[in-house]
Amino acid sequence: AGIGKCVALELARRNARTILACRSPERGRAALQEIRAATGNRAVELRLLDTGSLRSVRDFARDVLREEPRLDLLVNNAGVTGLPFSITSEGLEQTFTTNYLGPFLLTNLLLG
Repeated sequence: AGIGKCVALELARRNARTILACRSPERGRAALQEIRAATGNRAVELRLLDTGSLRSVRDFARDVLREEPRLDLLVNNAGVTGLPFSITSEGLEQTFTTNYLGPFLLTNLLLG
């Protein structure tokens, strides 16, 4: 939704192979169908990623590095605000992990 979806839509319009990295499978599938329908670009795909889980970030990065011949652009757009204080299963504060640690780790892992 929001800025991330607009960026993905514009990339797909420019015929770029585009990976939607979404936390919610349902919302991700809806965005995937909408972007493919609007652009005709079949090279748009959905992969699940929760930047609030460092395990999810590591799994996502591993799969992208293994399956994609190259990565030209990364848009770190996910973020949350206003959540009640909570600790992740990895012992980290949820908002800080989702907004900072997860994207930082993802960027560094994808640099190869």
